[in-house]
Amino acid sequence: MHKAFMRGARFSVLLIAAAATMGAAKPVIGEPAPPLQMTMIDGTKVTLEQLRGQVVLINFWATWCGPCKRELPILDAYYELQRKYGLRVFTITTEGSVPISQLKKLFAAMHITPIRSLKGKYAPINGAIPTNFIIDRSGRLRYAQANAFELDDLNRELVPLLRERPPADAAMPELSTL
Repeated sequence: MHKAFMRGARFSVLLIAAAATMGAAKPVIGEPAPPLQMTMIDGTKVTLEQLRGQVVLINFWATWCGPCKRELPILDAYYELQRKYGLRVFTITTEGSVPISQLKKLFAAMHITPIRSLKGKYAPINGAIPTNFIIDRSGRLRYAQANAFELDDLNRELVPLLRERPPADAAMPELSTL
């Protein structure tokens, strides 16, 4: 009886794991981006729907990650130059980084909007960081990779998207409201 119970328990665990994996499908390039809700450092909540009409880049990084340390200033400077064209860049530190409270000076110096938490099917790809996701003005996922951006990469991926017109049904919120 013990063996039958153990086989049943193992099967149940496998079934639960399979269901969890199916529910946690990763976003697919070219498809509508999965919904998300971001909670900013100040507690403000922003959804993907509120950002419709803008090009959105979500960056996962860690304080101990060398490529992240090189990428973050590039992302920040790029965002400062391109936000007037409808670019929004959000960044979130991963587990293992220093506590958010210790990053206040960094966040105060950055133009990028730091996120406290994110709900949705977005996470570091295969646990690797930095991981970046780009969502176009119509809400389609256009990029999802675990790698650090260089300036040429940002131009190649973002400039064509920033040149696209926002969808007619997209309300362009004021940058200061988000």
